[in-house]
Amino acid sequence: MAVAAYSSLVSLMHVLDNVQHPVRRHQLHLDTDQIQSLQEKVEFLQGFLELHSQRISPEMEDLAKRLAVAADEADDIIDFHVVNQLRERSQDQSLHMVALSSFCQDIDNIIEKLDSIMKKLMVVKEEWVDVQEQRPIVSVSVGSTALPSSDKNTMVGFDERLLQVVDELTRDEFDLQILPIVGMGGIGKTTLAQNAFDHPYIVNRFDIRIWFTISQQYSVREILLKYLINGKKIKASVADELDLAKLDNRNGCRILVTTRLLDVARPLGFDNHYLTVNFLDEDKSWDLLCEKVFAQQSCPYPELEEIGREIAKGCRGLPLAIVIIGGLLSKSDRTREYWEFVEENVSSFVKSGDDESCLKILSLSYNSLPLHLKPCFLYMRVFPEDDTIKASS
Repeated sequence: MAVAAYSSLVSLMHVLDNVQHPVRRHQLHLDTDQIQSLQEKVEFLQGFLELHSQRISPEMEDLAKRLAVAADEADDIIDFHVVNQLRERSQDQSLHMVALSSFCQDIDNIIEKLDSIMKKLMVVKEEWVDVQEQRPIVSVSVGSTALPSSDKNTMVGFDERLLQVVDELTRDEFDLQILPIVGMGGIGKTTLAQNAFDHPYIVNRFDIRIWFTISQQYSVREILLKYLINGKKIKASVADELDLAKLDNRNGCRILVTTRLLDVARPLGFDNHYLTVNFLDEDKSWDLLCEKVFAQQSCPYPELEEIGREIAKGCRGLPLAIVIIGGLLSKSDRTREYWEFVEENVSSFVKSGDDESCLKILSLSYNSLPLHLKPCFLYMRVFPEDDTIKASS
């Protein structure tokens, strides 16, 4: 609800900026000081939400909902008065005074509602402070910024599997070979495939390497031709004449496939051969968490190691959960209180064998975003599935 309130406040701020524009201001009958007072309150509330949007409580949710309603109402009221005044354009001074009085009265009502919400927010904030002071906090100093976590596709716990994949892909087999990798969502299939794709043996062995994602509707011919043409391996003018079977078979080609579905993997692999990716054990889970939080496979803060190991254990060997939670911890304060909070709640996001838990885990990353970035995800809906998104550098 805080996102909706924040978005409504941003919209209201645009409206207030617009009515105070020099060109528009001379066309309207309004109290400039009153509008600026309202604008200051909106700015304050935006800042409050940016700082405290992570504080989830019934009181906060209720106040955020009321704030969104009030901001939307203010937006509509101002638009109503602006449109009416621009439409009238009367020279009658008495009508001007009536319009100004009506506008001012409505703005006063808006300010009164926002003041009421602000006072309640301050009360809630004081309650947070009181609770915070009652809790013992052991803080570990890490300087002005958190230690950087590794941005590479970390392969902690999967080294042997990686070597097995590379070995199978580089065997001297002349015919086309397909190697499926099977496992539940978040288990590390894509990370394993990416590391194999970039492995020096693979790079040196194959002249052409293509990485692509297919969804429920696809065309093998279109996929291959698209990447071969873009990679300048063939000319677009001869694409229609190519026999794709000749491109794929009896030239040492290898296809590495990742899938959650065993029924998909079995018929793809030669003689029903496929690889499975299993859960990490507790030691490897802890190593991976340390890699993501501290950019090393050990914890430099003894005060946090016991809690950290419990967090890693609570991830139940699922690499996605470890990586996401590790990323959150790397950007948070190194306090015992916060790590204990994560330890208490991590199990609710991770359910072994439940693919829906992936969305719950990924939602942690979304929830930790700054408030002004969350609405950006709405824009992702305009892009069709599997489309390339062009962005300026």
